[in-house]
Amino acid sequence: MTDAATHLEALQRMGEGFNSKDVELILSNFTEDAVFETTQGEHPWGERFTGHEEIRESILNVWNMLPDLQFSDTVRFVCGDRGVAEWTCTGTTPKGHPMKVRGCDLFTFRDGKVARKDTYFKQVIRQKD
Repeated sequence: MTDAATHLEALQRMGEGFNSKDVELILSNFTEDAVFETTQGEHPWGERFTGHEEIRESILNVWNMLPDLQFSDTVRFVCGDRGVAEWTCTGTTPKGHPMKVRGCDLFTFRDGKVARKDTYFKQVIRQKD
């Protein structure tokens, strides 16, 4: 299997894990020392989580806030040790409002697994009439 095929399979399994709420499946596609950078935080890179335990906690926290979170319209591609996944994320906010986000993740691979996942998105904001 080529590196590109291995990397695409890792991204596919990770996506399946997010939609099925299987944190262990997600983590099995990360290196032990992986870095996950989120969209928001006190720094330009958002909030940074390093290693399986921190990444697990961050994912579980998101699922606790947004239990119906789902990803669709996903397009994935890789080039060498880098990859991209574009997606649409839907769910319900803690205040009961529907949420729809279009975003992407930038990945860096090492030894067939994700060593870095950096997330970006655009969010629909409803204007008051």
